[in-house]
Amino acid sequence: MALPWLQRVELTLLAAAFLCGAVAAVALTRTQGSFRGSCPLYGAATLNGTSLALSQPSAPSLCYFVTGASGFLALYCLLHLLFWVYSSCIEDSYRGPIGLRIALAVSVLAIFLLLVSACILHFGTSSLCKSIVSQNITNSCSAAQKIRWTPPGIALQFYSNLYNAEISSWVNLLLWCVVLVLQIVQWKSEATSFRPRQRGDPAWSSETDVLVGTRLPYY
Repeated sequence: MALPWLQRVELTLLAAAFLCGAVAAVALTRTQGSFRGSCPLYGAATLNGTSLALSQPSAPSLCYFVTGASGFLALYCLLHLLFWVYSSCIEDSYRGPIGLRIALAVSVLAIFLLLVSACILHFGTSSLCKSIVSQNITNSCSAAQKIRWTPPGIALQFYSNLYNAEISSWVNLLLWCVVLVLQIVQWKSEATSFRPRQRGDPAWSSETDVLVGTRLPYY
């Protein structure tokens, strides 16, 4: 059974959302690993001689939340894609009203999680960069990647990873918003197509005529 074109567009967007979620989760995990498990978001940097150090990191759970939300949604997108690819190729499946309502609920939850995650990444990175620039050792956060950090050393690509995670989260949020719009359109179209027939509908009149016979007019 061929999937409706709106659902095919939805699956294409979910494939892109899977990539964005995976990029965000991997980028933030690499950044946290570079700081030996400490979360640099909303952290404060201090000058230790000629090197920088993350003196006041945030709770690791903050980074775990962003990574977990992005990874969970990426996993959902992957499983969702595999299920419908299998269903459309092997089985004769159709997403009914209950399945569509569940998908709508998941999309709303995904938008909420991604909005919170993107805001955390944006404001957390900005707070860290302000702390770095205030040390007067560099004038930008990207340039601070070339300065020695204690730990782990030089060539710390923390800003590039945080920037990639933030951009991926915002793009992912946009994709899920479009997915939600498509699902609402499908829900409204199905609600219209399954509207109960009223007494004045021609189809209703033709069916009742077959069952009870044509009524003779009264004079």
